[in-house]
Amino acid sequence: MNVLIIGSGGREHAIAWKISKSSMIKKLIVCPGNAGTELVAQNIELDINDFNKVKLLCLEEEIDIVVVGPEDPLVNGISDYFEIQKELKDVTLIGPCKKAAQLEGSKDFAKEFMKKYNIPTAKHKTFDINSIKSGYKFLEKLSPPYVLKADGLAAGKGVLILDKLDEAKKCLKEMILENKFGNASEKVVIEEFLEGVELSVFVLTDGSTYKLLPTAKDYKRIGEKDTGLNTGGMGAVSPATFIDRFYLEKIEMEIVKPTIEGLKKENINYLGFIFFGLIDVAGEPKVIEYNVRMGDPESEVVFPRIKSDLLNLIVGIKNGTFSEKDLHIDKRVAVTVMLASRGYPEKYEKNKLIDLPEDFNESLIFHSGTKSKSGNFYTSGGRVMCVTSLSENLKQAVEKSLKVCSNIHFDGKYYRKDIGRDLINY
Repeated sequence: MNVLIIGSGGREHAIAWKISKSSMIKKLIVCPGNAGTELVAQNIELDINDFNKVKLLCLEEEIDIVVVGPEDPLVNGISDYFEIQKELKDVTLIGPCKKAAQLEGSKDFAKEFMKKYNIPTAKHKTFDINSIKSGYKFLEKLSPPYVLKADGLAAGKGVLILDKLDEAKKCLKEMILENKFGNASEKVVIEEFLEGVELSVFVLTDGSTYKLLPTAKDYKRIGEKDTGLNTGGMGAVSPATFIDRFYLEKIEMEIVKPTIEGLKKENINYLGFIFFGLIDVAGEPKVIEYNVRMGDPESEVVFPRIKSDLLNLIVGIKNGTFSEKDLHIDKRVAVTVMLASRGYPEKYEKNKLIDLPEDFNESLIFHSGTKSKSGNFYTSGGRVMCVTSLSENLKQAVEKSLKVCSNIHFDGKYYRKDIGRDLINY
């Protein structure tokens, strides 16, 4: 099989690393990739939202399967584009159509979908320029803190959690009338604040059946003890050790199955990954958000725990045998810790030489924002790379990853030393 992976982050490195181990792989290309994907595949520089160029690359390289990593191409309709190209009729794209991608691309669409199919989520209402005054009144009915979400994609920055009513009203005005998040906040979803422990659940689906992938918990805040600004993710743990199989069955019955069935009722043929961002509220799981792709850095702990051949599963989607495939999960715990550049998640430094240890102690290093030059690695992003370790227990996995992190050096290196520690004695 010839496979093209679209994207350039740690998620794409994890996917490429896993697929590279398949006995079925013949040619593996990552577009545009990073210095880490270059170790397991061929990188090709390309604008991933220029679908015609992606098409030409697929034809030139005789690609059989395309795996789309990030959300932008999916929300922009890359799946729909492939669907109508006669030359690409034999190419299977793993990623949902544009309508289904609105589960991530539009908070309002996702909320209405959940309401229609009785999927538990926070109470909410959506407001725009014509209903902003009603938005102020809705805020007055809520108790703090107040949650405001830009309807569209805002590079992970479109969610505000505010303690004061006056501040919430001011921010609502800035979002809708002053384009605080550009076109993404032309509509704003206001919802009740849910308090509890967050977790991530993932499925791979052929549109009819699905397979539950390992669960995870990620850490979004830049500072230890979950303080400071939100980031793309500073680390993750898999499995989410605070839930048992009975709770997972509850999630499956109340959230996963209704989502898959809802998509079928909407006549959406969904091929690919679904991310369920959940929160446990007093023993009841509720959906915070959908993503229509794998998370990052959750991918870096989920894929190392999948013992089955990932490409074999994907080929099952391609040829209609997905339901017959087995999925085997490693029982060990995986912990990943993200190394970031000085200044991240705001303005950060780049082009810092990275010094890697020769011995990783059997840990895995996944690159996020790196580039290679003259045989050396340099930083090129805010999140640079992460270290993933597997062990029989959480404490050992945490210590293994932190030890490797301490032996990676670049100017301005920063990482959280508390990833997973909150769960050790949970």
